Amino acid sequence: MTEQTPHPMTPQDCLVALMVAISASDENIRTAELVKIQSAVNMLPVFADYDIDRINTVSQTVFDLFEQEDGLDALFGLIRDNLPERLFETAYALACDVAAADGTLAESELRLLEEMRYELNIDRLHAAAIERGARARHMV
Repeated sequence: MTEQTPHPMTPQDCLVALMVAISASDENIRTAELVKIQSAVNMLPVFADYDIDRINTVSQTVFDLFEQEDGLDALFGLIRDNLPERLFETAYALACDVAAADGTLAESELRLLEEMRYELNIDRLHAAAIERGARARHMV
């Protein structure tokens, strides 16, 4: 068989994609956000067996999708297809951490977090707790 299927996104790829998406949502990827993504991948147990070189590939996928009209819908489609439900809150928490990393939340970041809450079906109370934790961790 010569037919190639594209490499499917792993659950970890999905987590990275959402972190990159929240960072890119304000069209200005800040160093603090990149450092946050890198340290999450380096430190968290969910990324224990993750190939860190995939960050670039996944990032490029997100950027390519964001250039398309329905790119965000396509991204959430990929997430729904490849991220197990048990990691939905993890994904939201990581996105909140990246959004909070530079000390400010742009309107576009807030809108994307709202969209993530909806797409990942995060309970409002749980979301508030996750957001509060992110704010507390990034207080100066």
